[in-house]
Amino acid sequence: MANVNELAQLSQVLFATVSPDSTQRRAAEQHLLTASSTPGYPIIVLSLIASPNPQFSGVKQIAAIHFKNLVRKGWADDDADPSSASTRQNNSKSHPKDATQGGNSDTTPYVINDVDRPVIKTNLVSLMTSPVCAHPSIHTQLSASISLIASCDFPSKWTDLLPSLIGKFPSADYGVVNGVLSTVNSILKRFRYCARSDSLYADIQYVLNLLQVPLMTLFTCTSKDVQNSPNDKTRLTGAFTALRTISRIYFSLNWQDLPEYFEDNMAEWMGMFATYLTYENPNLIDPSEEDEPQPIDKLQAAIVDILTLYSSKDEECFLPFLPQFTEKIWNLLVKTSALPKHDILASTTIKFLTSLISKKMHENLFSTEATLQQIVGSIVVPNLAVRESDEEKFEDDPTDYILSDMEGSDSDTRRRCAIELLRGMCRNFEEQTTQIASTHIQTMLQTFQADPENNWQAKDTAINLVLAISVRSSTTQQGVSEMNDKINVMEFFTSHVVPELTNKDHSARPLVKADCIKFVTTFRNQFSVEHITTLLPSLIHHLSSNSPVVHTYAASCLEKIMTVKLNASDKTLRFDKGVLQPFLESMFSGFFAVIESEEYGENEYVMKATMRALSVVKEDVVAITEMVLNKLTNALGRVCKNPKNPQYNHFLFESIAVLVKSVCSHNPAATAAFEALLFPPFQTILQMEVTEFVPYVFQVLAQLLEFKVDDVGSSYGTLFAPLLTPALWESKGNIPALSRLLVAYVAKAGPKSTLIQPNLMGYLGVFQKLMASKANEGFGFQLISALVEHAEGYDAIKGFLKEVNSILLTRLQKVKHTSYKRSLVMFFGLCCGKLGADKWSLHLNELQPGLDMNLMNVWLEVAGREDNFWNKLDSKMMVLGMCNLLSLEGVRSNDQTFAGVVFCILKIVVGMEGGGGGGDNDEGGEVEFEDISFDSAFSKLSFAHKPTMDKFAEVADCRAVFCSVLDGAMKSAPGRYSGAIGQLIGSKNDASVNGGVLQTLLGGYNVQIV
Repeated sequence: MANVNELAQLSQVLFATVSPDSTQRRAAEQHLLTASSTPGYPIIVLSLIASPNPQFSGVKQIAAIHFKNLVRKGWADDDADPSSASTRQNNSKSHPKDATQGGNSDTTPYVINDVDRPVIKTNLVSLMTSPVCAHPSIHTQLSASISLIASCDFPSKWTDLLPSLIGKFPSADYGVVNGVLSTVNSILKRFRYCARSDSLYADIQYVLNLLQVPLMTLFTCTSKDVQNSPNDKTRLTGAFTALRTISRIYFSLNWQDLPEYFEDNMAEWMGMFATYLTYENPNLIDPSEEDEPQPIDKLQAAIVDILTLYSSKDEECFLPFLPQFTEKIWNLLVKTSALPKHDILASTTIKFLTSLISKKMHENLFSTEATLQQIVGSIVVPNLAVRESDEEKFEDDPTDYILSDMEGSDSDTRRRCAIELLRGMCRNFEEQTTQIASTHIQTMLQTFQADPENNWQAKDTAINLVLAISVRSSTTQQGVSEMNDKINVMEFFTSHVVPELTNKDHSARPLVKADCIKFVTTFRNQFSVEHITTLLPSLIHHLSSNSPVVHTYAASCLEKIMTVKLNASDKTLRFDKGVLQPFLESMFSGFFAVIESEEYGENEYVMKATMRALSVVKEDVVAITEMVLNKLTNALGRVCKNPKNPQYNHFLFESIAVLVKSVCSHNPAATAAFEALLFPPFQTILQMEVTEFVPYVFQVLAQLLEFKVDDVGSSYGTLFAPLLTPALWESKGNIPALSRLLVAYVAKAGPKSTLIQPNLMGYLGVFQKLMASKANEGFGFQLISALVEHAEGYDAIKGFLKEVNSILLTRLQKVKHTSYKRSLVMFFGLCCGKLGADKWSLHLNELQPGLDMNLMNVWLEVAGREDNFWNKLDSKMMVLGMCNLLSLEGVRSNDQTFAGVVFCILKIVVGMEGGGGGGDNDEGGEVEFEDISFDSAFSKLSFAHKPTMDKFAEVADCRAVFCSVLDGAMKSAPGRYSGAIGQLIGSKNDASVNGGVLQTLLGGYNVQIV
């Protein structure tokens, strides 16, 4: 255990990590990073959290967060190696510097060692439930730590976790019980929504054996407590919180299949659930609270989720209870208020009804005209109608309104659930439902027309009712694909949508204008070029609306219009740059007016629309490139000071990347102008260490460097050595972008240049660090391959190839995943293809004589696998590399090895689609918009994507090379190799590769088997 002085020192360092002084903060973070490699360090952090000493009370939350981050970073093994335990055991020891590391002191990813792990697991549950950790800010972090460890170790490596948690169920303190239940719920959520497998079902059964009886006992005992304490608000609140969490655990345990125990006790569970669907207690209701759900509401919503799960699965044992619950839920929904605090309960109950009414088997429950009328009139319309809270949100919290209302939102709002209910009705009762809804629509429109100024809410509901009833099927990305032919959508559009959009008065019914823009967005696939050409001026005009919702919807509508294809089979844009060209200037002016406005902040939808417009107009943007780039760099300068919106930032950099691509792909000399404008803000980002933007900067720098036609230049030159700084490579998000940038440097400057050669040790040090991790080994292969494939590569690195091979083969001995073997063999193919098999063999045998032939077994095993799906360019590289193997003395002297190489080459050739001269060069291909999004791990810029290049472009047809090499070998020893090849092909019994295939291939190049 740590002494008081150690805890006091750690406390001071942790306080410093939240200091406003960046220098002090970074020093503290570095101190913690260094300390974390010390054996027992996580235990010291836990000791600080557990200390009853009041002097540490202010730092415990920081310590709990720090501990959770240690677990997140250091518990899961990056490699599933047999040696991982010993790696953890030795992780905290210092590592000697390696010549190829350029001074880096450690290439092993941080992991918590095996001595500390059992201590942590033994004490963590008791610590979380102890009084010293009762504060939610501490308890929540420790619970999250348990969940992180459980995601790796539970149940097989942490068998006492669940018994420890269940052991706390009898506690009289609801603080303890709810803390434990919350942790169990977090652990078991993984049973939901995941694919079925034997291992998953084994884990579920393990949990059921331990938990199913105590869970029911706890629900029963807590229910009795509710009955016995009707006036104790504090105890009731704790009890209902427990009941709600138990219900969520029940939901997880029943998600995959109905367990036998729950089926046997269905009546008891359903009886208790039914009780709470009608439970009322004024002590649990705060009349002044309008937004936050009450404890009863939360429990009822959780119960309805369970019932919806059963109804969706058509569980036979649940069917007898269905009529009772349908009536109870119907009554509950009808009396649920329109206040926001009841939103979750209303949405959940509507989804239950949707799950029933959309199925043919429950048709009799809803088949009468009166029932359908009541559903539309009493449930759908009231929940579609705009509320006072919605109007307030529209004005005061537009961001939240947009997130909940816009097409594609994941929010289960009342309105969205009501729409799905109406569409569910149409599956079995389309004609009746359409007629009932149409009557409501006409009534609402008449109400609006009688007093447009005061009755605009009626038109809002009418528009949303049309949106609900008209769509049979749609997707977020593609829009509506099938419509209800009983509704004349285009007539409604002309009569009721167009007049609102062409009204240039921004203050007139802005919420209805937003609805109308959403209408256009929803039916974008149904509009012709003529429709859109007419609409574009109005949509662009609404970019200047002073309502954030309206100008956001306008931008989003424009962006989605620009993604519409001609049809499902023709991916050509329907509204291409020819359609957009007359509106470009006004469109970009509208976008940048919002982007530059301090009042509206960082609007990700407007930035996304900007990116999309740039991608559609392509090279036609040249005329306004300088203006657009200035606007984007100004926006970049503003967000650098305080990055807040990751999506906005991502689309900002995508806009820069698409501008670079559009201009420089047609005029590479333009890179100089881009560098002049982009380098200043990029340097600021790197100097200020704006970590969110650094990976983006590296990607755009790599993109510019790849387009450059002249030499690297001084600006890039001064940046290269700092890129090898170990601290930059500590961030996982930097690694993909940094690797690409280093590869671009090597390709542009050359390995023997005065820029690369002096820094080669540092470069290889980075390579070694990357090869120590499964997650990063692919980037390590990229770095070393960049050197090998360059014309100057061999001369630059031949003195290091022994060490490089040692690193690669040491890794081969440690890991078991086939992806590494595949990458290694592909690297060998590159080496043999570029350097020649003799040099590949020479440097391997420097490590151990005969090692090259020993590795042939690995090579042939990988290359001959049935599940290899080499792409065209990889196939070409492998064929050319293996053709060079056929010239090695060790291969030629062993008939079986020679035949094995030929068989593998033939197998790869058969799998190639063409003649080997083409490939996966996707230059000029369209970027699919749905692939563009922010990712917290690493956000790849889709428009900065580097096309896959042919490393052997000088070879027109690799099959011709193979036939020529094999012809020469067979003629050098007639009858020798052909017999071995024929015998091996026959023994393989491979349907895709046989003697006839080889003979046909050779015959195509006038080569005969001899």
